[in-house]
Amino acid sequence: MSLEENKAKVCKVIEAINEQNLDFLDSLTAPDYFDHTHQLNPEGVKQFMNMIFKAFPDWHETIEDIIAEGDKVWVRARATGTHTGEYRGLAPTGKKITGMGVNIYRIVNGKFVEGWAVEDWMDFLKQLGVIEYKGFPDEVKL
Repeated sequence: MSLEENKAKVCKVIEAINEQNLDFLDSLTAPDYFDHTHQLNPEGVKQFMNMIFKAFPDWHETIEDIIAEGDKVWVRARATGTHTGEYRGLAPTGKKITGMGVNIYRIVNGKFVEGWAVEDWMDFLKQLGVIEYKGFPDEVKL
């Protein structure tokens, strides 16, 4: 597969997530796909995303940057959603959140075989009001 074809596959995954069409992922994911960050197989990924959709029914991801090299695609995406359902025991807050994440996918023969993610959970929890984070003290600011 070309680098452009691999990037297009990642765009299709983001589109499927935005449409909450998780069954579409089956056509793009190898049966032995593994998400290293969350320690999930393909079915686990679907369960995780369904949990997100129940808590944030308007969940939407927007690609900010996408880079392909070899068999990997890196994507920096912004996610938004309104917390109107329970999330991991946290009652709905009604708050609109915005988060940034970087996902790395390895694609072999047109199928996603591995994934990794870097996510800012501290900011996510701060936006939901679960934690209070005041930032760095003035003496360490530039």
